[in-house]
Amino acid sequence: MHIKYIRHTLLFVSFLVLAITANAQPPAADTLKLTLKQTEDQFLKNNLRLIVQRYNIDIANAGVITAKLFPNPDFSFANGIAASNVNQGPAYKEQSFSLSQLFTTAGKRNKNIQLARISVEQARYQFFDLLRTLKFTLHSDFYSIYFQQQSAKVYNEEISSLGKTLTVFKEQYQKGNIAQKEVLRIQSQLYSLQAEYNSLLAGIDTVQSELKLLIKVSPQTILDPQANFDAAKMVSSVPYQQLLDSAYTNRYDLKYAKSAVDYSDVNLKLQKSTAIPDFSLSLNYDRLGGYGNNFLGAGIGFSLPFFNRNQGAIKQARIAVDQTKTQLQSQQDQVESDVATGYKSAMRLEQVYSTFDPKFKDDFTQLIQEVNLNYQKRNLGMLEFLDFYDSYKTNTLQLNNLQLSRVLSLEQLNYVTGTPFFNQP
Repeated sequence: MHIKYIRHTLLFVSFLVLAITANAQPPAADTLKLTLKQTEDQFLKNNLRLIVQRYNIDIANAGVITAKLFPNPDFSFANGIAASNVNQGPAYKEQSFSLSQLFTTAGKRNKNIQLARISVEQARYQFFDLLRTLKFTLHSDFYSIYFQQQSAKVYNEEISSLGKTLTVFKEQYQKGNIAQKEVLRIQSQLYSLQAEYNSLLAGIDTVQSELKLLIKVSPQTILDPQANFDAAKMVSSVPYQQLLDSAYTNRYDLKYAKSAVDYSDVNLKLQKSTAIPDFSLSLNYDRLGGYGNNFLGAGIGFSLPFFNRNQGAIKQARIAVDQTKTQLQSQQDQVESDVATGYKSAMRLEQVYSTFDPKFKDDFTQLIQEVNLNYQKRNLGMLEFLDFYDSYKTNTLQLNNLQLSRVLSLEQLNYVTGTPFFNQP
């Protein structure tokens, strides 16, 4: 009765796994093999977020042109239509002209040009900081897919091998040479591997989707990363101080924070200068003026700063200066913390990785093949056989995860320093 219950349970699990696997199968698609260099090239060419950010630089450059322009002169003309008690002829003979030009004071134009140029710098810093962030995501996705696919191959091999063993055991069971519990135990292990394999494939599909968006390829395309990174360069080969100095020099988010301080300083000067009134010069002509015919006059006009001396905007600008300086200090602290944390993590993973024997994976793979043959020949018991299989899978997956974690820790250092020290394509 117990064996019958197990058989029905396994049969149900089998149908469930097969249904999930069938639904998870993507439509037929081309496989695109890409090295990291090819992936980067396609990313730089096609990524829409980068293209949008580039437009912001052009917009900021157009703002510099606007800031350099002088105010347009004002011109007015009036012609008489009707009048009473006129001794000088019809009203239409009366004509007057006026021409005036506004002049800014206290260097307002130059300060606006400075602000516009700083805005261009900030747009560039935002572009390169976005590029730094997206490149980190690109590299992380690339290596994640690569190592997860290596793990998927392990599952593939084990599922294929166990499937063949199960076929043999079913034949032996039909002949009465082995007990049914051995067949059911192999089935149970096989279905468990298939469920884990399907879960791994779902994770790969998620990362693939993100990478496809980054490089703008068809969602139906299957990406097959061809990893070729420089694993020889160790974290310990680059002094910590060099990493920190590089971060202070090359982090564009830090450069943006510094430019924000410059912007607020110039803006404070501009707001102070705004308290000084601008003036306009005018030239006037009146053909039949009250003073005399063909009257020509000149004038000057400006506001009297009795009430509004831009006090509120000046106070806001002073507060903004203090605010941006505080933000700069906070950003500098964040940069130092990022580098310190990334360096410690990379060093720790490097130490763990250095303890692994490079031949371990190949030796273990050869061992599991021999274990499979010996089990089929009945030289090994079922529990010992399954234990070997589970150890092989666990150790191989752990090694792949360790390699991935180490590579990503190096990418993290590239990201926090703003400098490509490691994993160059």
